[in-house]
Amino acid sequence: IDSAVEAMRRGAFDYLPKPFTHDQLLVLVNKVAEIRQLEQKVESLENALREASPEASLTSRSAAMQRALALARQVADSEATILLSGESGTGKTLLARAIHSWSRRAAKPFASISCPSLSEQLLESELFGHVKGAFTGALRDHPGRIAACEGGTLLLDEIADIPLSIQARLLRFLQEKAYERVGDVQTRKADVRITAATNVDLESAVSAKRFREDLFYRLSVVEIVLPPLRARKEDILPLAEHLLAFFARQNHRRLPTFSDDARNALESYAWPGNVRELRNVIERSVLLCDNLLIGVEHLPARLAPAEPTPNIGDLVSLEKIEENHIRRVLASTGSIEEACRILGMDSVTLWRRRKKYGI
Repeated sequence: IDSAVEAMRRGAFDYLPKPFTHDQLLVLVNKVAEIRQLEQKVESLENALREASPEASLTSRSAAMQRALALARQVADSEATILLSGESGTGKTLLARAIHSWSRRAAKPFASISCPSLSEQLLESELFGHVKGAFTGALRDHPGRIAACEGGTLLLDEIADIPLSIQARLLRFLQEKAYERVGDVQTRKADVRITAATNVDLESAVSAKRFREDLFYRLSVVEIVLPPLRARKEDILPLAEHLLAFFARQNHRRLPTFSDDARNALESYAWPGNVRELRNVIERSVLLCDNLLIGVEHLPARLAPAEPTPNIGDLVSLEKIEENHIRRVLASTGSIEEACRILGMDSVTLWRRRKKYGI
């Protein structure tokens, strides 16, 4: 028995006491085969999930982004609490998942909670759990995300929106790894690493008394700042090409390319929505492109370079005015039918104009 216990402690799946029968051995072998099959299925699903994420490759030519990624890899395997700062759409959740996958907790659960999306009561319950009857509607026990992430990582997204009443409980958990479910007096322990993300200046929130100073220092043991996409201009076209290939494959399209004008428009735009906005723009362009060349007419109107207003002395032909107007309308609408309605012409006439002007 002692040998069996030691073997199990070292990683053995099971054991058979002697003497054992052929049937007992067969049952155990089948059980091992079934478990292995399930493990392979999980591995296959995880690989499929990685392939389904168009931003799965965390690479960058930007020095600022490379520093952020290097710091993330350096601290991933530690137990330090990490604060990810940056504008919305810069990839904070993606990086949090990557940090988890680089850590010794990778085989354990990863989950996230969007702090502003839940009311104070629901957020407290979702985080710490509750017992049956703790509040109206609590019809059964709920373990909470902390318990569900045992051994793994929990991301608190938009941490600045967490109510002050919950901040005190979160601070205690960070310090002691101890908590109570809502409506319960039993103290529980959990081995969970907390990662937080924010798109606001937490120090300003501390100064405004909206965020606890002690919690801020506890959360920001390591702060990683993700630069906005406008500060990573060298990454815009490589990211766009990567997303283009992904969405072409996802929508069963042949791989198109960007025209020079489209490339210039992508590089010149400020991208207030960052990588998330870029992703949406590229997906839209793939769906609207009916050939193998994505031009500015396939991009949203906000990306199209503004036409210069002619001076009084400039000579502009009516044909040029018509061409520019058609280009702007096509760029700002999602369908030929809508463009025809705005332009006041039928689809055949519009087709002839597009052919004439090379649109």
